[in-house]
Amino acid sequence: MSPTTAASPAPAPATDALPKPSPGAKRSLMGSLIDATALLRAASFKEDSYVAAALPASDLRALADLRALLATHPDQISIWGVPLNPPSDAPADERTDVVLLKFLRARDFRVRDAHAMLLRCAAWRAEFRADAVLDEDLGFKDLEGIVAYMHGWDREGHPVCYNAYGVFKDRDMYDRVFGDGDRLSRFLRWRVQIMERGVRSLQLRPGGVNAIIQVTDLKDMPKRELRAASNQILSLFQDNYPEMVARKVFVNVPWYFSVLFSMISPFLTERTKSKFVIAREGNVAETLFKFIRPELVPVQYGGLSRSSELENGPPKPASEFTIKGGEKVFLEIDGIEAGATITWDLVVGGWELEYGAEYVPAAEGGYTLCVERTRKVPAAADEPVHNAFTAKEPGKMVLSIDNSGSRKRKVAAYRYFVRKPSA
Repeated sequence: MSPTTAASPAPAPATDALPKPSPGAKRSLMGSLIDATALLRAASFKEDSYVAAALPASDLRALADLRALLATHPDQISIWGVPLNPPSDAPADERTDVVLLKFLRARDFRVRDAHAMLLRCAAWRAEFRADAVLDEDLGFKDLEGIVAYMHGWDREGHPVCYNAYGVFKDRDMYDRVFGDGDRLSRFLRWRVQIMERGVRSLQLRPGGVNAIIQVTDLKDMPKRELRAASNQILSLFQDNYPEMVARKVFVNVPWYFSVLFSMISPFLTERTKSKFVIAREGNVAETLFKFIRPELVPVQYGGLSRSSELENGPPKPASEFTIKGGEKVFLEIDGIEAGATITWDLVVGGWELEYGAEYVPAAEGGYTLCVERTRKVPAAADEPVHNAFTAKEPGKMVLSIDNSGSRKRKVAAYRYFVRKPSA
């Protein structure tokens, strides 16, 4: 222990307030926050509108023509619980036009093609019994939270679906799931179940949240072995879930994927390419934080969110900042009372820096307590820092993040909770 040399404590901030950098920081934390905001604004993507006033006249004509075609059908057609050709005396449902516009956009507003696609989708849903799949136990509980799962939402409210197939590099796991035709069919049904959960969480109304975000992890993915399954999944989703994905984020992308994408990129429309985001390994957290708040990004992707954390509602927001190469930042949490317990979580994208924590008493001449000895956090850190400390006297917690050994700027996030002493 050594006498504290930090500045005298300021008045206690709210527990979710941003910390102030101590005089030892080489750059202000506010500057880091501004940089993080600029990163977010750099994302170039404009989602399609479903508000009639925002649609060009040609799109509105195609929508009216599709409605007229559907009105000739003797049977009522409903997809995702949305009536697509309701009786003329039925009250209007604002969701109807949203779903019809999805089929039209999938076929570049060619009305007859969109009509044919819609009828095939309705027939497939009836044959597949898609409306009943949500209630089924398909025997893949151990894959949820690992292979395919809905988890949280992005900064604009879109539900996020994560996909990671690296677990199937294990031959026993591969055989258990894809060993024969029946197992493959059950897996495909389970994958549709995950997609249905995502769609059912959408609002499907003009101006609402009408699509999900897909995050696909390509790390260790056995490409050749999964070709049959991935092709079938892709075909099912393209044919039966039109325009249900607002953005596709590929993470842990190997070098050859980038080469492949650069080869096919000239053949993709600008609209399609605007939905694609590609992040190389080591750049995952920085990429995801642009679109998803850190407290909603799973821990395995550099975030703060654990699988069961969302069961009790939205988590406490994290404070975001960046650390420049060569910079050392101190996060100070002031106003801690004697007997209070402080719990904190901290994550840095890419890590590969030094981290430590100490408690500085408020009393003049007090001695600093080492709470966590300074240590090097490797790039491959599996979990965010999570720790707790009960103070015996008033003071402040100081977290140090030392990136002075690197030239690379890194995104970071942290949050804390203070439980005051009981009476």
